[in-house]
Amino acid sequence: MNTITRRAGFLAAAFFAASVLLAEPAHAMHISDGVLPPSWAAFWWALAIPFVVIGIKAYEKEKNGAKKPFIGLIGSAVFIISCMPVPVPVAGSCSHPCGTGLAALLIGPKLTVAISSVALVLQALFLAHGGITTMGANIFSMGVAGAFSGYFVFRAANKLGLGIFSSTFLAGLVSDWATYAVTSLELASGLGSGGSAPAMFGALLAAFAPTQIPLGIMEGFVTASAFKFITERRPDLSLTPVKETVSE
Repeated sequence: MNTITRRAGFLAAAFFAASVLLAEPAHAMHISDGVLPPSWAAFWWALAIPFVVIGIKAYEKEKNGAKKPFIGLIGSAVFIISCMPVPVPVAGSCSHPCGTGLAALLIGPKLTVAISSVALVLQALFLAHGGITTMGANIFSMGVAGAFSGYFVFRAANKLGLGIFSSTFLAGLVSDWATYAVTSLELASGLGSGGSAPAMFGALLAAFAPTQIPLGIMEGFVTASAFKFITERRPDLSLTPVKETVSE
């Protein structure tokens, strides 16, 4: 575990340094400062903060000290995965995978909100991806919506008798799409005036669809493959009760 931690930490640090040196602000990811009106930015902050507090408390309550480095590694993975932009010319922004679906299956949705918050803060401060005033909106879309939607879809798919691969594939796919649906909702509700918000919401979904639909499918396969690879070799690393909730 120590060797894995050191190697993963080195790779994460190297990627972070390269991202800082090579970052280009032309297609910033997440919602940037100044995009949402102050009232809506405060609204999403108010919704996100309770989930962040719950996530931090879940980390503090984790009794197994050996699991905490793994939680840190998953946080690094979320940071790296969500730093892979795919430009969306129509929207003037970027799509990107999130990694929160996989994280929720491995460490649970509460802890995923906490590590997503850290990743988003680092991206906003050092990579110009997102913003501080809009951090609540970004946490809610990627951390809260992404984590909980993926986790509960996983549980529902399992109850329907689907196997590990199918359940985790759907978790990754829905987590990705839910993040962008909520992001579109945040933008439409904040920028739409009068009765234009629903139309703007539909337009934003359509703008992101050409990139986000294939990205969601890709993230579903990555989530299923990574979850299977990790849990088959080190089932003790997953904080999700795999044996009780997943059927072959």
